Amino acid sequence: MASISFRAVTKRYAGDVIAVNNLDLEIRDKEFVVLLGPSGCGKSTTLNMIAGLEDVTEGELRFGDEVVNALPPHKRDVAMVFQSYALYPHKSVYENIAFGLRMRRVDKAEIDRRVRDAANKLAIAHLLERRPSQLSGGQRQRVALGRAMVRQPAVFLMDEPLSNLDAALRISMRAEIKQLHTAMQTTFVYVTHDQAEALTLADRIVVMNDGLIQQIGSADDIYERPRNMFVAAFLGNPPINYLQGTIENGGAARVFRRGGLHIPLPPHVEGAVGREVVLGIRPEDAAPPAEQPEAPTITGTVESVLPVGSDRFLGLKVEGASLFVRVGKQAHHREGECVTLALAPERLHLFDRATASSLRRDTP
Repeated sequence: MASISFRAVTKRYAGDVIAVNNLDLEIRDKEFVVLLGPSGCGKSTTLNMIAGLEDVTEGELRFGDEVVNALPPHKRDVAMVFQSYALYPHKSVYENIAFGLRMRRVDKAEIDRRVRDAANKLAIAHLLERRPSQLSGGQRQRVALGRAMVRQPAVFLMDEPLSNLDAALRISMRAEIKQLHTAMQTTFVYVTHDQAEALTLADRIVVMNDGLIQQIGSADDIYERPRNMFVAAFLGNPPINYLQGTIENGGAARVFRRGGLHIPLPPHVEGAVGREVVLGIRPEDAAPPAEQPEAPTITGTVESVLPVGSDRFLGLKVEGASLFVRVGKQAHHREGECVTLALAPERLHLFDRATASSLRRDTP
């Protein structure tokens, strides 16, 4: 059993610096949980408390039913993969992978079996006699994964493990890590600031900021139904567009108004007439009007055209605000051109301007 529970956990450093504030979190057995957030949000501190590398200042940390606040790291049955790989430069790949098992006095034949099994699964069997200096970044990361795998831990911890790799290698390594989780059937807790990694890997994502949990949920939950403006802006590339305005009475339906812009509000959002709000429009949720003839529209002036291979983005000036929208590779527009785009009403987001909280009725 490798469930992990944080119960009102706070981590405070000298000088009253609070890194994690009153954290309540349940990580289920065999679940893949990603802690996502900007630098300094408390995600690595949370991971280090699980590993026993940081003490809990207040609250309880449990593995199953056992309180582990005072349990030393070597008794926690966890394995950790670091951003820096932390390989011994003077040892071979084989010895790096086997090191932890030798320290635990595992039988020599069992060590050999586990090392070679892990090396085969990670496609590094042909590298076992090499030193880390003779390996590429991706190969070193596989060695670090293998060293953790052979311990057969109850909990697998990863702290920004792919941040030192190039973009193409990060994509392939994500797939390997996901396959590793499926094969090992072990609890994984993974820290990253990369939203693509979180959306690709996680069973559930824990979005953090300033030591607090902002939202917990599946990738779809968090992307489609963000709880607040921070979560909505942190996931998405380019990020969500925001327009400040007010709710007004549009006759049969309430409308969002900003200057000359009037957008009927969908039924899934709430808010009284006169309320100051922020409308969120994701770049992919605007399309040529012909594709959605009954949908509300926005009209703006093209400020920039950004081709990015398979896609094309426009920078638009709409009622004094700058927006980015995805129009597709086949669209051809010029700077200064006036463009009208249709919005998908069911995909609009509305937030209270004062609290930044979502006004969606079905927000988890």
